[in-house]
Formats: sequence, C-alpha cells, structure tokens
Amino acid sequence: MKGLLRTIGVFTVVIATVVILSPAGAVLFLFRLIGFKKNISFAMYKIAQIWAKLLIVVTGCKLTVKGREHIPQQGGVCFVSNHGSIFDILLILAYAGRPFGFMAKKELIWLPCINMWIALLGGFFLDRKNVKKALDVINKGVKNIQKGGAMIIFPEGHRSRGQGVLPFKAGAFKLATQSNAVIVPVAIAGSYDIFEKTGRVQTVSVELVFAPPIAVADIPREDRRQHLADRVHAVIAGALTRGAAGL
Repeated sequence: MKGLLRTIGVFTVVIATVVILSPAGAVLFLFRLIGFKKNISFAMYKIAQIWAKLLIVVTGCKLTVKGREHIPQQGGVCFVSNHGSIFDILLILAYAGRPFGFMAKKELIWLPCINMWIALLGGFFLDRKNVKKALDVINKGVKNIQKGGAMIIFPEGHRSRGQGVLPFKAGAFKLATQSNAVIVPVAIAGSYDIFEKTGRVQTVSVELVFAPPIAVADIPREDRRQHLADRVHAVIAGALTRGAAGL
C-alpha cells in the first residue's frame, strides 16, 4: 500500500508542477527566442534543478552522491552515463551543478509542455531513422559544447532495465570526439529499483558517482572511437561494482 501511495504522490507532483510551471516556461521560451538565450537557459536550469530535487525527495530514495568535485564548472563538457531508469536524467539534473543538454527521441516533440521544457533545457530532438537529420542535430550538440556548454549522452542506446552496464556504442561518442570535450563519466546504481523494477515507487538506496574527467584532446584521433567507449565503460562499470558493495 505504501508503494502505491508513494507512486500516486510522485506522479501527482510531476503533473502538478508541469502544469504550474508551464505558463512561466512559455514566457521564458519567448524571451529565449528574442535573444536572451544564455540568461534564460541558466534560469531554466535552476528551476529544473529544484524540480528534480523535489521529485527525488518525494520518491523517498536514499541517495548518495560522490565526486561532484570532478565536474568542471567552465568549458565544454560531455557527461557520459549508464542508463537504467527514467529517473537517471532527474538525478544528474539535480546534482551536475551546471546546465546541460541532451538528445531526446523525436517522438517527444509532440508532447505538450514536455517538448517546451526539453528545448528550454538545451535538449535536441533526434530522428535516428533519418541519418542526415540526425547528423545535423549532433552537429548542433557539438557546437554547443565548443561554445562552453555541456551535453549528456547515454551510449548504451536504451535503458538497461536492471541488466547491468550494456555495451557502449562507439558512435555515441561523436559529440565528445568532434568537440574535443572533457568527458565526465557518470555511474548510477539502483535507479532501476526506484520504479521500473516493480511498477511502483519504492524507497531504495541509490548512488550517483561523477568520476574524474577524461580529456578527449589528450587521446590520439585514431584511437578515440573505440578507445573512449572501452575506457569510459570500464570506469563506469568499476564505479558500479564498488557502489554495489555498499548499497
């Protein structure tokens, strides 16, 4: 019964906050269109950060966050994370300490309110079935990083749903390799157990780890494609193994 009530509470908060914040988001979106992009993006990130922390509190999960000192506060950054749950974006959004964009599947562009917030937070809508359009979107993400922004990628390609860290797709690292970004590996343990495992929100232990950064520019170009995928995978898998021992 507690799990059911907690689930109802979480989804009620999600719906209520989206409805309440959407009019303000629409106004900020208009300001962003007329040239206040930088200031609006930061304001939206702070709002989203507070929203994410509120949802984490409502879930009741026991969260441990490590390694925030490894996150560069300036310059282009590419967060690379394992992806086990719909809650992963919330966890990183709450504790990354800086705005970041992400690639969302193109179907989300048709969801009212959600599409606006994705755009306001610096996200892009990716059509994986159209190679040309996908490359154009990736290039926008590269330019964002080159201008000193941050992006996040989930190189497994889809949620692992409790199967551990799946193999990384080397092509997912294009954002990092083409922008010469600094990569911050992110390991998330336990997020699948919050909701997807049982279909109800559970009070579980979750660990979020930001590992030491990896400078893409320090790696020879010919070694970058597969080397980065293997190296970051090993870092994240190692952090999850150590974290699992304490959860």
